[in-house]
Amino acid sequence: MSTGKKRRASLEKVQQGHRYTLQEACQLVKEASYAKFDESVDVAVRLGVNPKHADQMVRGAVVLPHGTGATKRVLVFAKGEKAQEAEAAGADFVGSDELVAKITEGWLDFDTVIATPDMMGSHVGRLGRILGPRGLMPNPKVGTVTWDVTKAVSETKAGKIEFRVERAGIVHAPVGKVSFEADKLEANTRALLDTLDRLKPASAKGVYMKSITLSSTMGPGIRIEPTSIAAKVEA
Repeated sequence: MSTGKKRRASLEKVQQGHRYTLQEACQLVKEASYAKFDESVDVAVRLGVNPKHADQMVRGAVVLPHGTGATKRVLVFAKGEKAQEAEAAGADFVGSDELVAKITEGWLDFDTVIATPDMMGSHVGRLGRILGPRGLMPNPKVGTVTWDVTKAVSETKAGKIEFRVERAGIVHAPVGKVSFEADKLEANTRALLDTLDRLKPASAKGVYMKSITLSSTMGPGIRIEPTSIAAKVEA
């Protein structure tokens, strides 16, 4: 079957305008997948916030109970005992000045950056223009600036994801692979939505979660019925 036919067959499985329960959506995203590779499954949540206001910026992290299905390469800026702890926890790259030099020269073969607080101003701060635009700059709000490097590295390797609301008020985040069992996709999605719910800004008025859509890399978007999740969602 040609890719075009597979795409049309995939679209036909999703009823336009219909909103599914989270359980149904997690099963359907698997059935609607047609790519030859193991597609990522992502969630897009439209929030009732205005990211232009600092007090309505939603940003955080959550450890997905079943991981993301992807292996993350973790870089840690640390010295001495903390560097040893990072290596013992499974960090892929650990160092200080030598890593700053490599990154300055264009090396970016890593997915997550963690740093001890003492490394931020003297080392990592100089990389802001490189790491910032790529979403790699360590931040205490998501636990990547910390003295507890063992916990930070372990959680990242176990499936910790970071997220932040974009300009349009939407949060995009991965929740697994189409090869995951539907109940694991559901558990991961619930973990993310629960975390978003807890991070609701006090200044956000009206409905907080306006819509939730589940999709695979190549597959169609699947709207989720609000009553099937704990968070309150507007039609």
